Parts: sequence; structure tokens; C-alpha cells
Amino acid sequence: MDTKRLYEISQKHMWLPFTQMKDYEEAPLIIESGEGIRLKDIHGNEYLDGYSSLWLNVHGHRRQEIDEAIKAQLEKIAHSTLLGAANVPSIELAEKLIELSPERLMRVFYSDSGAESVEIAIKMAYQYWQNKGETEKKKFVTLSNGYHGDTVGAISVGSIDIYHRVYSALMFDSYAVPFPSGDGKSSLTAMRTLFEEKHEQLAGLIVESMIQGAGGMHIMPPGYLKELERLCQEFHILLIVDEVATGFGRTGKMFAVEHEGVSPDIMTVAKGITGGYLPIAATLTTEEIYEAFYADFTEMKTFFHGHSYTGNQLGCAAALANLAIFEKEGLVEQAARKAEYIQTILAELKELPHVGEIRQLGLMCGIDIVKDKETNEPFPFEERAAYRATLRMRELGMLTRPLGDVIVFMPPLAATYEELTKMGQIMKQAIKDIQLVTK
Repeated sequence: MDTKRLYEISQKHMWLPFTQMKDYEEAPLIIESGEGIRLKDIHGNEYLDGYSSLWLNVHGHRRQEIDEAIKAQLEKIAHSTLLGAANVPSIELAEKLIELSPERLMRVFYSDSGAESVEIAIKMAYQYWQNKGETEKKKFVTLSNGYHGDTVGAISVGSIDIYHRVYSALMFDSYAVPFPSGDGKSSLTAMRTLFEEKHEQLAGLIVESMIQGAGGMHIMPPGYLKELERLCQEFHILLIVDEVATGFGRTGKMFAVEHEGVSPDIMTVAKGITGGYLPIAATLTTEEIYEAFYADFTEMKTFFHGHSYTGNQLGCAAALANLAIFEKEGLVEQAARKAEYIQTILAELKELPHVGEIRQLGLMCGIDIVKDKETNEPFPFEERAAYRATLRMRELGMLTRPLGDVIVFMPPLAATYEELTKMGQIMKQAIKDIQLVTK
């Protein structure tokens, strides 16, 4: 199909996620292929994948081992339901996930996306207390500016106004404690006060692990997550840790909870689980939680939840090949070293007049674009400075997306030092060019 026709169809029939389609019509992009950490559009233009195809690509595109694993699985079967019948790769992947995860986690419940894994965690935590006979424990606690996905349950434990306010009538109420600033003591004090007053009503606390993603790449102070774990144990509240964005080496550890030795009651994973190939997600729980659902059917303790493609064989095969590459190449250790190198790239950006605070944990980076560096005054909302900077990056050969006035830099773990350097140069030039426009 010719390129003009593709554009016509995309503008006539497509509705893209988190995209104002009027913007898309003004600056359309159609990807046709990928190789390594580069993407190619239908005109043959190449782009460095500066946001890992929305934070999930690990080894680059068309990694031979994963390609071959999917092809080999296709020779056997593409999909069969997991409702009442397990399959071989889902079993093998469950064993591997438990091997890699914090020691208390023993059970794997599959789904298709990060939001679904969170939705499952919420329902699982809620029903756990009901099955245990503690029927008043129905409420959830989250952190301000948190993001856990876009299904109704996930937005109900999220706290980003611009994303969630229009759906407020659909959402159930949850408690939001301020995300920690400084040493985090005021946030912990607020959390303790809430737990003391409401613990008999609280089913669980859900937090992103160590760093908030869609909320702007805000990082927890040292010791904060560990103290949340202790508070949850003290007040008999389930700790649900969202590792959808942070898992699989993204922060320099296999899972971000490892930075503080935290072992949650429930942990959600997705994105990097298949290396960015296929939609697999999982909700991992302790044996104690699993046992609260294990009973004769007539007791009605079954977890009545599932998805059509849960535990899909192709996705699980891709995930197993992905994790084998992690082990063979020591990819987590590589990511930790590359994170140190990225610090030097970000230090150069920090010198630019319109760059404010820069936050980094591993290969997750947020770069604030500000109007006035001295006062941290933001650009007017309508100027969309960070968005315009990312469009300029596209022209220079790199793709990423902003979060409001925050530029996201989240390269694939497999990016070489030369590729990281090139992406840094593109970001620097694009921000400089925006600076000229805004004067």
C-alpha cells in the first residue's frame, strides 16, 4: 500500500492511545520496521528508540533468540486457554519468575498488560480479606501523583488529576498520601497517621517501586519503601508493589524492590517481561494469599477473574527467551554500568538554560523543561515546550514522548555507549533549538 493511502486510512480510522488526534494529523508517523534500537518509518527514515517503545523494549527490535523462540512455539501451538488447563511455556515461565522475584512471592497469575496486572492485584487483595472473614478491609491507599494503568480499578488507585478527573464518577474512593519530598519523613508520618486511624478498613497500599513513571519520574528517598513495608506489616495491610515499568533491569536491578530489600505481598510485572515483543503481564503473590482462595468450590472462595489470552504460549515463549538473554549476557549488571554513563550525558543537559531538575534511577530518566532555570518557573501550558522538543528530536532522528513538561529518556537496556551518546547529543540539540524558538 502506498504511503499516501496509509496516511489517509490512519487519519480516517485510527484512534491512538494517549494522543490528541489533532496533533497526530499535524505530525503523523507510521513505523514500518525495526532493527536493534532503531525504528524505521514508511519513508525509510530511521529513529533511535529513546523511550524503548513506551518503556518496554529491552534488547532492541528483531533479537534473533526471541524471534526463533516464537517461531519454534508456533510449530507447536499459538494459544490455548489457561482457564482450567495450564500450558508448557506458562509453567516454565512461572518457575523462572518466582526464581527471580523476592523470596516471599510464590504464585503467578497471568494477564495481558500492566493495567490488568494491577486490576488483578486490587481484586485479589480485596477478596483475600473477604475470604479471611475481615470484611471491613475494603479500602486502598496510594501515593499522590501515582499511576498504575487506565482500567477503572487502576485509575481508582492512581492520583494524576489530568488523566483521571474526567472519570471521577466511575472511580471508587481511595486514600492518597503525599509522595515523599526531602527525606520522606512527613510522608511517612502521614502514612502512619492514616494507618493508625483506618487500618481496620484498609486492604492494601499500592505504590510504584522506587520511582514514579507517568507522574514525572519522581524518586523515593533512601529507606522510604523499606519503611512502607514495615508499616504495612505492623498494621496488617497488604503491600502491593507495581513493578510494571521498573522491572526487568530498568533501574539497574532485576526488580526495583531489590534496591531496599523489600519483599511485597503482591507484585505486578509487565512491559519488559517479553523484551518488548508480546503482551504478557503477571501478578505475583505469596503462598499465604493463595491459600486464602484454596477451598472446596462450594465455599465460593474462587478467584473469579481471567482474560482470553492469559498465559498465551507465544508470549510466554518470548519471555523465557528474553530472560535467558538476561542471564547469558549479565544484562542487569550492564544496565547498572550504563546508568553511570548516562549520568555524564545528563550532566551536559543540566547546563542548558531551559533544563530544570533531572531525575534518574538506572535507565529511567526525567528531564524538566522550564521557562526560568533560576526560579523553576514552568512554560505556559499552551506552549507545550517539552512536546515541541520531542518533535524536534524526531526530526533529528530519535523518538520519545513527554510527560507534561518532562522529557522522558528511557533507552533500551541493549543500547550501546555510542548510541547513548548520540541520543544525548540529539536531546541537547533539540532543547537548544526550542530555546531559540521561545525567546
